[in-house]
Amino acid sequence: MASHDTLDRVRPTGKHLFHRVRLLQILGATGACSSQSMRILTLCYEFPPLGGGGARVVSALARELSAAGHEVDLVTMGFGGLPATETWHGVRVHRVRCVRRKAHYCTTPEAATYLAGAVPVIRRLLGERRYDVTHAHFILPDGFLAWRIRRAHGIPYVITAHGSDVPRYNPDRLRAAHKLLKPLWNAITRDAARIICPSHTLRGLVALGTADARTLEIPNGIDPCRFSPSRTKVKRILVATRILKRKGVQYLLQALEGLPLQHEVWVVGDGPYLTTLRRAAERMRLPVHFRGWLDNNSPEFKELLETSDIYVLPSESENFPIALLEAMAAGMAIITTEATGCAEVVGEAALLVRARDAESIRGALSKLVHDPQLRGDLGRAARQRLEERFSWRTVGGQYEELLTSVARNGHVAGNGKPKR
Repeated sequence: MASHDTLDRVRPTGKHLFHRVRLLQILGATGACSSQSMRILTLCYEFPPLGGGGARVVSALARELSAAGHEVDLVTMGFGGLPATETWHGVRVHRVRCVRRKAHYCTTPEAATYLAGAVPVIRRLLGERRYDVTHAHFILPDGFLAWRIRRAHGIPYVITAHGSDVPRYNPDRLRAAHKLLKPLWNAITRDAARIICPSHTLRGLVALGTADARTLEIPNGIDPCRFSPSRTKVKRILVATRILKRKGVQYLLQALEGLPLQHEVWVVGDGPYLTTLRRAAERMRLPVHFRGWLDNNSPEFKELLETSDIYVLPSESENFPIALLEAMAAGMAIITTEATGCAEVVGEAALLVRARDAESIRGALSKLVHDPQLRGDLGRAARQRLEERFSWRTVGGQYEELLTSVARNGHVAGNGKPKR
């Protein structure tokens, strides 16, 4: 698969070549998958600058597929003064008219306006060209559009699940919506050629909802050269995430209370739980810097990530967070939660703590802040794991093989997962 020049320095190991051959066997798609160009219709209601980690996966993957010689049309939400259409790194981006108030957060009613606005745009695109495959990100809302396209036009579709679109992943926020839409969710997942799950955790949740869904695990990816691990680190604890209750930042604040520190503490991000966190920090008299939302591509975000030495993501529910991949790329020592998708990302290259457990976080922090050698060792191990497993050269190739198989056959054989 063609890839960016910046990725050419990350060579796949023999282990990765074995994984790729194994994936080809699973998919029944032996041969040179990239020998023919595909026309891919990509659907995702979030695309940068909108959204979080899922949006960054969508943009990077669309760019990779376009660089490999495939035609990619991407339908997404309009927002503010963003252009209705543009060509971005070879990807034709189509933004639909809808209602959305915040770049970082989309409500269910706002997603419904996106569905209504996307229908005429998709109808126009289908009239202009014949697509080989539809790739939807998020089972709802975009999987619904892919399902309708298949029923009307016979175009097979693949869905990448990202977390909040799966029942039981985020029950505090979407329990009622998932219960109401369960019959539709089941129909969408049963008809999909594949449901891509970036983590084993999320794959299990999809299976609980639809036992016969054809699932496959492919991790999220990142450009390893996007962040440098070699810059001088300062004593700074960094959290960079959407500020939701399930992200567990409140437990980090509890862990910091009364803990003697020479480290600064920065919380970067915005969301509905930010006001609660600010008040808690004021009540506990914690010197926490709440920076608010930062553009992921901004120099300030890059500076914070590359020069902080400890990253904490104490989330109680995650799929395969891009935020952790970014921290790994920057060579940071990471504290995150066990028994979640977070643990699958970091492996043994981080300190794992129990979710919703301030004392567990406090113990990990105490260990790291007093041991610079451990911080350095964990940062180097995290970067090495990222380069070996999660570069877009590796991950993008797996997606290309899958989409090619579906485009050729309308389905893929088997129901296994690639060994990683």
